[in-house]
Amino acid sequence: MDNYDDIINLPHYEPKHHPRMSMWSRAAQFAPFAALTGYDEAIRAASPLATEGTQESDRTQQELNPKTK
Repeated sequence: MDNYDDIINLPHYEPKHHPRMSMWSRAAQFAPFAALTGYDEAIRAASPLATEGTQESDRTQQELNPKTK
């Protein structure tokens, strides 16, 4: 006898006293949530600074490295 042979053909259990959850409510349970409040705003605020620093770094590197000219 293979695993689960005794239960594989049984009907799916439906509780009699507990109504099924709606698809909308079920989806809300698994929807993403903001675990770190304000994190997105902090990333957006730091983004221009990071971009400026990268561009400045590239320009400085080109000025210091004569082989790139």
